[in-house]
Amino acid sequence: MFKNIGVVLTSIMGLMIVSVESANAALNAGVAAGFTALQVDSLALVDLVWPVTISVTVAFIILGLFKKAAGKAV
Repeated sequence: MFKNIGVVLTSIMGLMIVSVESANAALNAGVAAGFTALQVDSLALVDLVWPVTISVTVAFIILGLFKKAAGKAV
């Protein structure tokens, strides 16, 4: 009985692998170009955001240090 279940499960797995390989079709040239443009634009936005993120983080650190110093002075 268990030998038949193994054969059935193996055949089901084989069919799933074949169906996944056939479903992985190549994209159109237009879709590929669109995703490439989207990737380039998103990387450009990330490059613009990093300086702002660093500046805000440094500002919060300096504000925290100022609050500590002001609290000790009073």
